[in-house]
Amino acid sequence: MDYCLLSPAQLIPTEEVNLDTVDALQAQILAAGSWTAPITAEKDALFVMDGHHRLTVAHRLRLTAIPVILLDYDSVRVESWRPGETITPAEIFAMARSGRKFPYKTTRHIFAQGLVTCDVPLEILCKPASSGMAPATAVGTLS
Repeated sequence: MDYCLLSPAQLIPTEEVNLDTVDALQAQILAAGSWTAPITAEKDALFVMDGHHRLTVAHRLRLTAIPVILLDYDSVRVESWRPGETITPAEIFAMARSGRKFPYKTTRHIFAQGLVTCDVPLEILCKPASSGMAPATAVGTLS
């Protein structure tokens, strides 16, 4: 499973974020000087499955590209973090089309395969983006 580099502007968030978590993650990314966990997004609609906090950091840092793994719901199961709630892919598609967002910690995506990690220096992600998707090489997996 490889990742590609996409503009953060191409991705559609579907869930609110916790700003304290965004602040901590931004500090961690800046201290590392590199991006180490790709965002996962639906391959056709480009809405974020996992990585809303990272997407917010990318916008804050004005990055022109970020690592993204493109998936579909054939290899991803979705459930809610909230007891008693059910979330379906159709509801997520509808939310993405509406421009609204689910509350923080509503959707939980479970990936059939472990996700790859990366180590992309921030300098590369700040350069002017080329058109389309740039393929990238995956390193390792996330457990």
